[in-house]
Amino acid sequence: MTEKSAARIAVIADTSLQRHVLQQALTGSGYQVVMNSDPARLDEEALNNCQTDLWLVDLAQSEDSPLVDNLLERTDAPVLFGEGHAPERHSEHYPRWERRLFGKLKKLVGDPAQAVGPSLDALLAEAQRPTRVDLPAALADTPLVAGEPAQQLWLLAASLGGPAAVKAFLDALPGGLPVGFIYAQHIDASFESSLPQAVGRHSQWHVNPARAGDTVRCGEVVVVPIRHELQFTDDGQMQIAEQGWPEPYSPSIDQMMLNLAQQFGAHSGVIAFSGMGSDGSAAAAYVRRQGGQIWTQNAASCACPSMPDSLREGGYSSRSGDPRELAQALVQHLAEQCR
Repeated sequence: MTEKSAARIAVIADTSLQRHVLQQALTGSGYQVVMNSDPARLDEEALNNCQTDLWLVDLAQSEDSPLVDNLLERTDAPVLFGEGHAPERHSEHYPRWERRLFGKLKKLVGDPAQAVGPSLDALLAEAQRPTRVDLPAALADTPLVAGEPAQQLWLLAASLGGPAAVKAFLDALPGGLPVGFIYAQHIDASFESSLPQAVGRHSQWHVNPARAGDTVRCGEVVVVPIRHELQFTDDGQMQIAEQGWPEPYSPSIDQMMLNLAQQFGAHSGVIAFSGMGSDGSAAAAYVRRQGGQIWTQNAASCACPSMPDSLREGGYSSRSGDPRELAQALVQHLAEQCR
């Protein structure tokens, strides 16, 4: 299986701030920026030589540009006019601006998250069985709760590079913990059926698809559906809605965080692993207000740190580490609760 290359984007914007924000947003979401220029510095030769899948044009100061008009007449690639002045990256308006932009890009040139799929082949071929974190006495002396409805539920959220990170986390995590997980992964729906085996094959955790009308159990990881929104009833049962997730993400980590925190509040948590964009940042303040924890994979161990970075930069993450360190921290956190 060959990995699909990232879509190429050529940016023409007439303010340096807009060019900077667009560069960060596009590369952080897995797109390849092949040009990022002020229209005043462009000439015909540069436009003719640019190999791109889409032109992103954002003119804030000049109402028109003869060069851009000429480009519109000659190019075969689609031209997308931007979403206007980009908010500051840490502004509450930024996630909404980013969602609108990437919703349009996804329809025109595809979703970079689909590149996650080929990495599953490598995980399925992996033979290594890492050592697990030791179970502290406070947990070891507690009767096993595997199979009981989970009273505490954590969301594992990921995008590009996520399956390998989530697998490393689950491999390190001992079984018999009084917690259940739901796992939201940006991925093409065609890989949904192979995801549970890829991330769970060496762990003591059962990785299962969502089951309408049932609860998440201690000792299991439920994979969030790609095409349908996962919700919870008042008594904590899973509901698979008829509608899809809010655009542009499938699944939407923001929406999953809202649904989880609304039902489980302080008995919930989120761990954001490797991923593109800032999905999750819009819901983070609500999760924290409800008493939920937010942890993040550190940038050094991420294939793509944009998603956890945006939570850290927003001040929402209370702990960071590589996948094994996060597993160790969760075991310690649960042991302290048992004491």
